[in-house]
Amino acid sequence: MTLIADRPGPGAARPYRFPPVVRRTVAGGQVVAAHLPGQNLAVALLLLDVGAGQEPVGKEGLSGVLAKALEEGTAQRDAAAYALAVEGLGTALMTGLDWDSFQASVVIPVDRLSAAVELLAEAVRTPKLDPADVRRVRDDEATALRMDWANPGPRADAALRADLFGAENRWGRPMHGDPDSVAGLDVEDVTVFHSEWFLRPGTLIVAGDLDRIDLDALAAAAFAGTGGGPAERGGPLDVPLHTGRRIILVDRPGSVQSTLRLGHPSPHRAHPDHVPMTLAGTVLGGAFTSRLNHLLREVHGYTYGIRGDFASSRRFGRFAVSSGVQTAVTAPALVEAVGEITRTQASGVTEDELEVARSWRAGQLSVELQSPRAIASALTTLVVHDLPDDYHARLRESLLAADVDQVSAAAATHLHPDALTLVVEGDAAVIRDDLNAAALGDLITITNP
Repeated sequence: MTLIADRPGPGAARPYRFPPVVRRTVAGGQVVAAHLPGQNLAVALLLLDVGAGQEPVGKEGLSGVLAKALEEGTAQRDAAAYALAVEGLGTALMTGLDWDSFQASVVIPVDRLSAAVELLAEAVRTPKLDPADVRRVRDDEATALRMDWANPGPRADAALRADLFGAENRWGRPMHGDPDSVAGLDVEDVTVFHSEWFLRPGTLIVAGDLDRIDLDALAAAAFAGTGGGPAERGGPLDVPLHTGRRIILVDRPGSVQSTLRLGHPSPHRAHPDHVPMTLAGTVLGGAFTSRLNHLLREVHGYTYGIRGDFASSRRFGRFAVSSGVQTAVTAPALVEAVGEITRTQASGVTEDELEVARSWRAGQLSVELQSPRAIASALTTLVVHDLPDDYHARLRESLLAADVDQVSAAAATHLHPDALTLVVEGDAAVIRDDLNAAALGDLITITNP
């Protein structure tokens, strides 16, 4: 007799349906909403066409300082009064930014949504921006960045970005700036940036039970006091590939590990090859079962983990690999990583690998797109990247339908092992000779990036 029954098999997957998308123009701005019947929580997200990409060169980190300064009170009430008003509704103001956009959002019961949107708009449109508060926020952000940049990684990331996109371009510098760029901001930089970009209407994203939500009233509150036309987005950037591999050695004297960042430019988010590129990246380095992780972690024991995938914004993208390895195996780890990328580019993927990648990506999508916040984020993707309203409704099927030929073709087209920049942040005195001997590319040493 046994107490253990036969292990049950997996049940049939329930069909996934992304909610219908509703669009309308109200009070000079756009409303994009999704109907979630019976959902008692709702999300309202104000999306503005201003992100790190709109910051002037030399003012990197400006939008991040402004985002934090929005929490320091408004023209109508000081910071304490504003915080009490928001907390009294049982919510919090969340802000975020990327290369393409700024977002401010609230998650709240439907019957309090209108009041929450009014408070959200109050912070975004009429912040107090008291000079003393702005300076304090700036100094706090600069201090946080100094602490972050004392760790391995940020300098390597910055060196890779500068080499791929050019340090003279905003997108060739760190998205959140560096300690010096943030510390150099002044109050006028913040106030001018706000007046130029944050008084445009933008887009109000709403996810909730639309039968209980007055979208016109919400939009009127979100867009009150705004003006000006939509921001000029610009088209995809034509970022040239390097004609050969290069190694950038960022010296970190005494380091017992080497931080690795490998990459090259890749297409923007709305590129038609996005799905097969994503799956090719998943097979190569985007999952724990990926080729890179299996080879460098399981076979050689060089690292606890290595990841590589395609990341993209509205105007540009990049393929990037990241890991940390012991100093002694820096050069062998690079050789193996470049070799695996080369093999994937040349020979593509197998059906077995692709089946795992398809199943994981499609299953992950169905799990992720469940909450109102996740639905609001998906709507934001539609707006930022000019994707069709049925994009998410078709995405799962597109992932599952991708075949070996399509994904292998994407790997062949969009992986460029001979154009890689290999950034190594580590002890130059110890690893320089090994890197030269590996003959992976010309070596450049940076002692104080």
